[in-house]
Amino acid sequence: MNTIRNMAAIAKREWVAFFSSPVAYVFMIIFLALAGFFTFSVGGFYEAGQADLRVFFFWHPWLYLILVPAAAMRLWAEERRLGTIELLFTVSVTPLQALAGKFAAAWGVLLLALALTLPIPLTAAWLGDPDWGVIVSGYVASGLLAGAYLSLGMFTSSLTRNQVISFVLAVVGGLFLILAGFPPVIALLHEWAPRWLVEGVAAFGFMPHYEALQRGVLDLRDILYFVSVMVFMNFLTHQVLSNRSR
Repeated sequence: MNTIRNMAAIAKREWVAFFSSPVAYVFMIIFLALAGFFTFSVGGFYEAGQADLRVFFFWHPWLYLILVPAAAMRLWAEERRLGTIELLFTVSVTPLQALAGKFAAAWGVLLLALALTLPIPLTAAWLGDPDWGVIVSGYVASGLLAGAYLSLGMFTSSLTRNQVISFVLAVVGGLFLILAGFPPVIALLHEWAPRWLVEGVAAFGFMPHYEALQRGVLDLRDILYFVSVMVFMNFLTHQVLSNRSR
């Protein structure tokens, strides 16, 4: 019971911290503005003449690549810089409880920002007859992708007290995970690499699993992939925090 209470307390603390500073508001405004701009202006949503949101979900990996590390970089780096991380672990809060609380709060902010994009599919429904199964699957894929980026950003934030370094490391790591499964990269690998290596790289990257979910089929393997990334990255973060709390 104390474990759940501590996790809830940390989550509430982080949630309040997000909305008592400009971080959450800036993230949401930029995300919503860019999502709308890329969907309607760059993606030519109206010109296509179809109630299809593939162009909307197409840009999410690239938006998250920059915005999620920016939102996550302060989570542990700021605690270390201010010296409050030692205080946090001396008030009967374990690293696992603090990690779970912070992750839940930050992911909640990301999911809230994603939920605020609902006017876009409603616009598509007003203009035509979209496939809501595909839209729901796309939102699930986007939410899982945001969680995977967040877990990576939390890990890099735990490594340093410098938020800029944390941001750069998370962006580089996220870019690697995108390009590992990006179709042009896979096509390039096909020209010289053996098939088993190409398939291994493709399975390791974000894009094949994200694109598979976008097609409207909630395959358990793709969902487990993103969950595994979150669990693995949070495990690494927990190891770093445990070593520093000793």
